[in-house]
Amino acid sequence: MNKKLRNLSEEEIDQLVIAHADDDSAWGKPVRVRRSKSSAVSLPAELASRAAFSAGLHRQTSAQERHHLMSLTDLWQNSREQLLNKQLQQIIAFAGEGKLRDGSIASTEFREFLSHVSSNVLCNYAEDCLSNAFTDSGLALQDIVNQAGRRLNFQVEDGRYQGSKINIGYDGLWRFPSGHSVVVEVKTTDAYRIDSNKIAEYRKKLITVEKIEEEHSSILIVVGRQDTGDLEAQIRGSQHAWDIRLISVDALLRLMLLKEAVDDPKIIGRICDILIPREFTRLDSIIEIVFSTTEEAKQETELAEAEIDETDLEPQERISKAAQPVAFHDACVERFAKQQNVVLVKRSRTSYTTPDNKIAVVCLVSKAHKRQNHTAYWFGFHPYQKEFLEKAEASFLVLGCGSQNDVLSIPFSDLRNWLDDLWITERNETMYWHLNFLVEKGKLYLDRKKGKGRLDITHYRLPVNLS
Repeated sequence: MNKKLRNLSEEEIDQLVIAHADDDSAWGKPVRVRRSKSSAVSLPAELASRAAFSAGLHRQTSAQERHHLMSLTDLWQNSREQLLNKQLQQIIAFAGEGKLRDGSIASTEFREFLSHVSSNVLCNYAEDCLSNAFTDSGLALQDIVNQAGRRLNFQVEDGRYQGSKINIGYDGLWRFPSGHSVVVEVKTTDAYRIDSNKIAEYRKKLITVEKIEEEHSSILIVVGRQDTGDLEAQIRGSQHAWDIRLISVDALLRLMLLKEAVDDPKIIGRICDILIPREFTRLDSIIEIVFSTTEEAKQETELAEAEIDETDLEPQERISKAAQPVAFHDACVERFAKQQNVVLVKRSRTSYTTPDNKIAVVCLVSKAHKRQNHTAYWFGFHPYQKEFLEKAEASFLVLGCGSQNDVLSIPFSDLRNWLDDLWITERNETMYWHLNFLVEKGKLYLDRKKGKGRLDITHYRLPVNLS
């Protein structure tokens, strides 16, 4: 009677092979296998595009590094020019699974990526969504609009791409510094009728679960087209007219850029308040925004010029004293970012942070004032800039002296210790500290109150060869 053969374990098979490795009689004849024809594996177009792009990026890296695909944020930091040449649809294909879905890695990567790009790039991506519609363009536009909300200084909670029975279906929830909350709805077009009752129901549910308050909340509808006449009439005729504001994507992005062109928190607050429903029979508040934003830059220039003693200037300097103000903040910040190996995003005319807000920078610039025996630079440092730097884990004052080729990087912890020794000016309800710098024999000095002497700050200069 034949005995039933027992299946050997992998370990027993290994031991058997090792024991008979040198015994040719224990092995049968070799079997040769020949491939009859070549085979190919087809990939979806988006996956093939992503694989080709990653292969190009990793061509020079080690075998271990090739094994891991880089996130979109890593690609932005290491191969920015390659990403700038891509359409938004291609960029989304490089993120996670390549498709934007609720709770997906692709969504997380894409939102993180948007927090790193400049506001101008963000505007280009919005235009791409509206002009070159693709599969996920509406979902991408939703993320771009929410990123614009963050840059307008709101706390933003991203909504869902697709509605569900157990989740409230808003596109975004924005919380203002004042405590007001806005339920955001994003539409690529107003070609189809928008159900204002449905959007109002989102707000009602958020009030019920106590995420927002009825008296301090409203609705903001953001639409891709600027021609929104039909939609405006639809809203005016609804019972929710006093709770809804309507704005185009283009106007929202211009509001974001306007906010980044000013510094004063009061002005920024007025800009953001436009998004809250108000009765505008009286136009004073709108006029105040227009006036104050244009006045701020003019006032800063006048302050800078007022602090320079004209009698001590060279003749040609007196003639050009009323020249256009200098503005090379971004170039100075870019040099600092490269030295620190970080990405910095503009928050206002002079303030920048990393996307996670852990590092903060205030950047001030001054033209060179040629005096009879030395060169001078003047900067005005304001209390709201001090408050901005105090909120971050690490913060710096970056100063451009004449151009982006001469940049100082001063840790705020050092600057704070100097403030009591600096001159102060108070005028028209504003106050600022004077930062007067003098260049003598190649060294840079901070001029302080009498009795304090000059402080050598040459060592704060960024390396000249830093590109």
